[in-house]
Amino acid sequence: MKNYQQALHDADALCQNKPLWPKGHYVKAQALSGLGRTEEALKEFLYCVALNPEWSLMKKEAQKIMCEMFFPAFENVHDSLTAPFSSRTRLKPAFLSSLNTVEDGSAAGCSEDTVFRLTKALSQEPDVLRSTNSSLSHNVLDLHFEDNKKSLGTILSSLPGPRLKRKLSSDLTDLQSLDVPNKIPKKDGDTVLENSATSALRGIPAVLVDASDFECSLCMRLFYEPVTTPCGHTFCLKCLERCLDHNPYCPLCKEKLSEFLASRTYKKTILTEELIVRYLPEELSERKKVYEEEMKELSNLNEDVPIFVCTMAFPTIPCPLHVFEPRYRLMIRRCMETGTKQFGMCLADELKGFADYGCMLEIRDVKFFPDGRSVVDTVGVRRFKVLNHGQRDGYNTANIEYLEDKKVEGAEYEELVHLHDSVYDQAVAWFTSLKDNMKAQILNHFGSMPGKESEPQSNPSGPAWYWWLLAVLPLENRAQLAILAMTSLKDRLIAIRRVLIFVTRKRPR
Repeated sequence: MKNYQQALHDADALCQNKPLWPKGHYVKAQALSGLGRTEEALKEFLYCVALNPEWSLMKKEAQKIMCEMFFPAFENVHDSLTAPFSSRTRLKPAFLSSLNTVEDGSAAGCSEDTVFRLTKALSQEPDVLRSTNSSLSHNVLDLHFEDNKKSLGTILSSLPGPRLKRKLSSDLTDLQSLDVPNKIPKKDGDTVLENSATSALRGIPAVLVDASDFECSLCMRLFYEPVTTPCGHTFCLKCLERCLDHNPYCPLCKEKLSEFLASRTYKKTILTEELIVRYLPEELSERKKVYEEEMKELSNLNEDVPIFVCTMAFPTIPCPLHVFEPRYRLMIRRCMETGTKQFGMCLADELKGFADYGCMLEIRDVKFFPDGRSVVDTVGVRRFKVLNHGQRDGYNTANIEYLEDKKVEGAEYEELVHLHDSVYDQAVAWFTSLKDNMKAQILNHFGSMPGKESEPQSNPSGPAWYWWLLAVLPLENRAQLAILAMTSLKDRLIAIRRVLIFVTRKRPR
């Protein structure tokens, strides 16, 4: 009937009449829990365990309430979205069930070992929840830990039997050896216990630590840069990001994570990473080697260069992109991770997939949205010719060679300078003759026309004003592509002069 106050009154009377009957204390514990008196409820659950060590249900109840007391649950994800993926994690069911493993065959030993193994796990709460860049969080968590430790000590010390206090003292000294300084004050006579605890920890057999316990459930390899989602699941950072490219949900429990896609400020799970460094250094070294080889392969800007098949791009000209396909999300992220921040842009081709000529783009900025889409601000860098077409993880790649203009000297150079100046003046005259609204649109999208350069051959791809004009002129993409592929500045100037003459001449009525 959920009348907890009356239930507590009845349970008190029952415990007075039958103080050694476990079920009486169980009823009292449930009533106290219903009233929100958590510490008193835990005390009664522990009484049940002490009176009947074989009662597995009571052990689970005690473990559950301990977790609620010492590990604030993070259950309501949407109320805790003040920070992106943090380093906190909750206990897994497999871990809780492992706490029921009994090493001591005696009845009293069962209950005590269970309680104190959990106590040891709980003592590491600050390491689980600690943030690397917040000194305030350190102080708050340390205070929280101290209060919880005192509460637990008070509860356990009230249980019958002298062994509990001695066991607790020994167990607390174990915690001091786990790199948690100044958390637990030492008592007289603890030196011998501390030394034995320290030596016991140092003597943990390596066979007890299995690399499979630290495997990512997505790539089935050792965690590399582990991050934990708010729903409590840990993955490699790159694996999680790749899953979020396709949908904004946790890969395991399908918890919605879209609110974190916009910020992209993931934090590593420090405890998991430190455990791997300490107990699995060889496996971590091998995993790091594989990762570095992958990054080296992705950093090559001549072989297997990522290709974005979309529109025409030109050197020095901005090219904003709206990225929404999962394959291109992966491609853009890899360009950022490798540090190259570059990829190729090509026109689509019905037969080959994409054209044989294109332009390298450099990423200047990326803005992410909660649904995973992004707007990428890029600018053209260099022209290239495609040697081989390929694919990687869904997006196109190519082996390329870069194009440079053939330089001329002597009389040919003087002729080139004269042609360059003439076409530039013709281009300025055409742009000036446009209507104001059309000029405003061009300036808003492409910016102002670059000035004339004193040395036309100073840039391997030619003067910047030329590419600005080619992007602005009303030409079909195929015509633009043919001009982009030219390696003679003179030929390109002649081609653009013909276009200017065509667009400026008066049409017959």
